Amino acid sequence: MLEQLKAYFGFDRFLPLQEEIISKVLAKRDTLVLMPTGGGKSLCYQLPALRFKGLTLVVSPLIALMKDQVDGLRSNGVPAGLLNSTLPLQEASQVRDQAREGKIKILYVAPERLALPGFRRFLQSLDVSLIAIDEAHCISEWGHDFRPDYRNLKALRESFPGVPVIALTATATEPVREDIVNQLGLKKPEIFISSFDRPNLTYAIQPKTEPLGALLRLLEKHQGGSAIIYRFSRKATEETALELSERGFNALPYHAGLEPDLRRETQEKFIRDQVQIVVATIAFGMGIDKPDVRLVVHYDLPKTVEGYYQETGRAGRDGLPSDCVLFYSPGDRSKQEYFIGQIEDNEEQEKAHTKLDQVLTLCDLQTCRRAYLMEYLGESWPKTDCGGCDICLLPREEFDATEIAQKILSAAIRTGERFGVNYVVDVLRGVANKAVRTRGHHELPVFGISRDVDSDELKEMVRSLVTNGLLAQNGGEYPTLRVSPQGRSFLNNRDKLTLTRRKQAAPVYQATSNGDRETAYDTKLFDELAALRLEIATDREVPAYQIFGNKALQQMAFHMPRNEFEFSKISGVGDAKLRDFSERFLLVINEYMQANGQPEAVERVPVSAPKKKVRGISISIRESAALANQGLSFEEVAEERGITETTVRSHLERFVQEGGHLDLGHLMPSEDRRIRIEAAFEEMGEARLTPVRDFLGEDYAWDELAVVRMEMRQRQYHGQPVG
Repeated sequence: MLEQLKAYFGFDRFLPLQEEIISKVLAKRDTLVLMPTGGGKSLCYQLPALRFKGLTLVVSPLIALMKDQVDGLRSNGVPAGLLNSTLPLQEASQVRDQAREGKIKILYVAPERLALPGFRRFLQSLDVSLIAIDEAHCISEWGHDFRPDYRNLKALRESFPGVPVIALTATATEPVREDIVNQLGLKKPEIFISSFDRPNLTYAIQPKTEPLGALLRLLEKHQGGSAIIYRFSRKATEETALELSERGFNALPYHAGLEPDLRRETQEKFIRDQVQIVVATIAFGMGIDKPDVRLVVHYDLPKTVEGYYQETGRAGRDGLPSDCVLFYSPGDRSKQEYFIGQIEDNEEQEKAHTKLDQVLTLCDLQTCRRAYLMEYLGESWPKTDCGGCDICLLPREEFDATEIAQKILSAAIRTGERFGVNYVVDVLRGVANKAVRTRGHHELPVFGISRDVDSDELKEMVRSLVTNGLLAQNGGEYPTLRVSPQGRSFLNNRDKLTLTRRKQAAPVYQATSNGDRETAYDTKLFDELAALRLEIATDREVPAYQIFGNKALQQMAFHMPRNEFEFSKISGVGDAKLRDFSERFLLVINEYMQANGQPEAVERVPVSAPKKKVRGISISIRESAALANQGLSFEEVAEERGITETTVRSHLERFVQEGGHLDLGHLMPSEDRRIRIEAAFEEMGEARLTPVRDFLGEDYAWDELAVVRMEMRQRQYHGQPVG
């Protein structure tokens, strides 16, 4: 299997669970696979397809993704085809003939075609070895994306009773999983549930104050990278796209109201990097396999947590760092509540309310957002600090919230529990506007008792009180605040209340730009390779990432291979790409090395090795490094500086990567553990800690793995042998 993995897909090793899944499929077992976007689901049926004698039939609801997958397979040397409504009759006839003649190994079809008797007869004329059902959650009415056409799939199973079925999805709760198994008639299926964690994604939720300005700052930090911005309505997508275009950004709207040809053109432009930003309703992105989306912004509140997870899953499919930011204000809730109120079916309305409450819980969290997402999706998440969400990245502190809570609850009661957040905050801050004066609330004893507290801080406190059950927010178009029985008990008993908040000196979450987290590669050479990639992609009329992904170009720009053998070692270079592209890319690399006098042995250094400092090291990072060099532990540095241990570790790793030197002796594990950890890094690679910890076991702490990796990188930097 490894030979075919490298020959056709260019990879030297499988991702977690892939090999086990493929083995079960090859043993002709029915299989259900839950794996996050970017986790390598497609390979779980694409590689078996090459080993089976007959054809693999793939059912997918996403027309754009079908074409994307087929183009990618063909560029890898895999004979593949598709049949859907976009194909001209003559071309569709050719694909049918090729399938009958055994010239196609993988055939993608749309689910609605399975309802046509003529199409079912055509399928029965084929030698089908495997059936793959992509986006399998669409078969379940319990899922967030139910599609009636998927109910035709059971008939497909009945037509091929002895053929194994693999069903794949990125999101499915327990009821949805059971429904998938029952609806597809899977026979004692092997069920594989990968971790839903996307460690390269950073999740953040920001107050929706001046959202356009915040959006512009995010886009500036991701200048040159692809971004998707989700809006609630069609009108909003067009308005935001226009505002961005007027400010010099390359942006287009996308929604169901546009002509099909215009939607298709927008998708093509985005896939081929002719437009960097798409402002869309949630319909966009599901059928796009674009791996290098660096930023996903929810400008408005998503309807469900599943939808949020799947939409943020459009980011960073290539495994490189990417940001997911949601703008939130209490007003968004009222908008959603209004539309939920239009649902006539009481049961469906109740479901929608429940889904919305779950989204609001995510927004109001004072604890790790990744933990909430993982636990919502049914995955145990024991960590308290993920190091990859705004809560965990920004230092927080406990504080006595008793007095401010009493003031907020008293203001809600004194104003009759008939008003929303903004009105109550105005009364507390002493804003004598017309609405307040008309009702005489400027004469209440609570009027102005929190003048010294910022409006946004008060609103955050209100959200915390709602989250903690002391306040309740009524639904409807104009939600109002009322004090809950728990809140009244708090007031009557004069209880104490401790909450957490961002440290007063801490900044709001700032997205990390690509430059802040880039691997140590030559950026000028990368740009030249990217230009060549775009030229080849344009000639072939395919997306640039189907030639090579950014990861492959980064490796080329670091390793600088000089011949075909060295080029073949780049991740993503299989036999077909070696044959088709090595000559042109090697020419650019060798010319660059000659012009810039690069050292001959540079390609032998690991990709994750540090380089000489190219940017200044921030004062904050230097402070953490100085304390560590004084003999302080991670915990002691964190306590001294008022930051998290995860941030300390990140600071020290960045310091080493930029060429700084650390005395790590006091942080190093015992000699035998150090040797074993180094051996694991040699085996698994240095890029990520998770595979190494999985290899060694939970007995090994994250910090000791990080310390050993830093020491290895320091030795590489100073030209000393590792080990």
